[in-house]
Amino acid sequence: MRSPKTMWSLETLGRVRLSKHFYMRDFLYSEIGNIHAVPNLPPNPDLAIANGRKLCTELLDPLEETFGRTAIRSGYRSPSLNRYGNAHKLNCAANENPVECHIWDRGEGAQAIAGTSLVIPWFADQYAAGRDWRDLAWWIHDHLPYSEAWFFPKLAAFNLVWRPASLRTISSYIAPRGMLLRAGEAPGESLALRRKRYEDFPAFRGINMPGASS
Repeated sequence: MRSPKTMWSLETLGRVRLSKHFYMRDFLYSEIGNIHAVPNLPPNPDLAIANGRKLCTELLDPLEETFGRTAIRSGYRSPSLNRYGNAHKLNCAANENPVECHIWDRGEGAQAIAGTSLVIPWFADQYAAGRDWRDLAWWIHDHLPYSEAWFFPKLAAFNLVWRPASLRTISSYIAPRGMLLRAGEAPGESLALRRKRYEDFPAFRGINMPGASS
C-alpha cells in the first residue's frame, strides 16, 4: 500500500503543467504498471518535468493545435517500470538502449531525451480507410523539430522523440517497413511531392484555442 505522503506527491506531480495543453498526469498512466503493480514514479521528477516540457511545447502542442485531440498511448516510464517491461518482453527497450525514449529523467544536457507513443484520431480514421502513413510522417518532418519517429500498424500510432540535437530519423513497422529517413540524409521525395501528400491536412496550428490561465 502507498503511504499518504507518496500519494500526495504523485497527485502533486500529476498536476504539474508541462505546456499549454498537457499536464504530467497525461503521461503517467501505464498498463504494465497497473497490471503488474510496478510503480511509475520518476526518481528525478525535476529532470523528468524539464525534458517533458520540451517534448510537449516543441512537438505535442503543435500537433494538438493542428489536428485536435492528441491521444497519448504510452508516455513517461520510470527506470524500474521500463526495466520490468523489457525483462518480461512487454515491448520496452532496455533502459540503456539509446532509442529508449520513455525514461525522461535518464539524461540531461546533450543526453536529454523525452518521447511518447501517441495517436492522432483525425489521421487514424483516414489511415483505417487506406491512407498512407507516410503522408503524416512527411508532414511531421516538414513542420516539427522532432528527433525520431517510429510508426506502428495499429491506429497509425507512432513514437515521437525530442532531443536537444535532433537526429531526424523516421522508421516504420508498417509497409514499407524499415527506415524511411536516416540521420543526416535528405528526404527521398522532393518538398513539392511531400506537400502534395498532405495538401488536405488542416492548417498548421490553425485551431483557434481559447486562452487558458496557467
